[in-house]
Amino acid sequence: MNKVKENSVFFVSLLLTLIFIFWGVFFTENLTKVTNAVYNGSIDYLGWVYLGTTLFFVFFSIYLLFSRYGNIRLGRRNDKPDFSTASWLAMLFGAGMGVGIVYWSVAEPVTHFTTPPYGEGYTVEAANTAMKFTFFHWGLHPWAIYTVIGLALAFFQYNKRLPAAISSAFHPILGDKIHGPIGKTIDILSIFATVFGIATSLGLGAMQVTAGMHDIFDMPNTLFVQLLVILVATILFLISINTGLERGIKFLSNAAIICSVAIMLLVLMVGPALTVIKVFFNTTGLYLSDFLQMSLRFTPFGEGEQWIASWTLFYWAWWIAWAPFVGMFIARVSRGRTIKEFVIGVLIVPTLGTCLWMSVFGGTALDLVQGDHSLAKLITQDESLSIFIFFDHLPLSTLLSILGFAVVAIYYITVADTATFVLGMLSEGGTLNPSNKIKMTWGVIQSALAAVLLLAGGLDVLQTASIAAALPFAIIMLVMSYSLLTGLKNETVMQKGNKRNTQQN
Repeated sequence: MNKVKENSVFFVSLLLTLIFIFWGVFFTENLTKVTNAVYNGSIDYLGWVYLGTTLFFVFFSIYLLFSRYGNIRLGRRNDKPDFSTASWLAMLFGAGMGVGIVYWSVAEPVTHFTTPPYGEGYTVEAANTAMKFTFFHWGLHPWAIYTVIGLALAFFQYNKRLPAAISSAFHPILGDKIHGPIGKTIDILSIFATVFGIATSLGLGAMQVTAGMHDIFDMPNTLFVQLLVILVATILFLISINTGLERGIKFLSNAAIICSVAIMLLVLMVGPALTVIKVFFNTTGLYLSDFLQMSLRFTPFGEGEQWIASWTLFYWAWWIAWAPFVGMFIARVSRGRTIKEFVIGVLIVPTLGTCLWMSVFGGTALDLVQGDHSLAKLITQDESLSIFIFFDHLPLSTLLSILGFAVVAIYYITVADTATFVLGMLSEGGTLNPSNKIKMTWGVIQSALAAVLLLAGGLDVLQTASIAAALPFAIIMLVMSYSLLTGLKNETVMQKGNKRNTQQN
């Protein structure tokens, strides 16, 4: 009985997950109706909450970077980072973006080029706008969300010696109630959101891996092959789970970054390198100059509201839905860093890296489709195939496709691996090294959920459901920001007191 009580977060989360799976498989139409109603309602009537909160997280992160709290170390004063800077950046990048930047790096710019948020498509203006909004959707905003939640979790774990749980970040407000029903409810909701967000990504990732196998090896792009991909990937990341954080995830993350840099340099070499460089500088200028306007953009007196809902608000909700998982993992690998180092590493460096990646792939793709509108239509027909269609129109297409497939596959396994690690932490009371048994349980459940919903045709429903849950979590993160600021103020007062006592002695 005591064991069940201790693991109540795990058992309740597992029960809710199984209920949702049952609902999705046997009552798919009803689930679709309910989740669409909740999602559309949140976007239509409370979309401004997403715009306001995400912009706040950007400003709050920048404030922390230059504030008096920048020199506070996450952990004891003499703690050293657990990982080298390169491995640390590789792991947080893989968890934060992973397969997404490969999936959308060609599809999104070309889609915005054909159907821009304003103005006519297939024009020079549309190309510039396409790149500007791609930078916007993958730049400072998502990484600021991860910065805030990751920093809050790391601070309360390492500086206040609290469990590695989402609820710990509310200690200045809730006190010891974080160990009671309120704290457990927060952790259960976090697990619930993480399971479905990751299961959706695994389903989408399986579709892209299958598309790559079809392009390279001429294997059939069918549901059966997608399920087979999930099975093989599950076996691989279950093996990786048993090697631990310092070996498995670290190795996969480093391999993914090396392959990503290799494929980016190769595209730069065989593509229009000068154009790509111009795209990077030009789009960075447009992004920074129009940053506030894009961040607060609505269209109350004209057309375009549907575009904002389908792209910007969808992305902001999606990043927030991913925040518990990504924030928890970033916190786990960031002990020993100062707050200044943390913000630079989680906000600034990944934003620059992502924008450079998007410039290489998006800029090269736009250069191709400007003279071939039929290619643009082909790319936008199926996002999972877009990058492989793009490779087919470049020199060394076979090599590029193989490397691209490798990057997608490695990121796919890395995300699954890191997700099971985080779910294990949350399920076992915030332990920093969860048992392999719990991790493997969640790994199997995630893969089974992705497979079952692919079979039932409910993957879109699952994606909508996970995003619909982002609205309350956006409010939770605002409260978390206040809690973090309170904790940092108390830490500064305590450090000053300790310093004064040391001088007196």
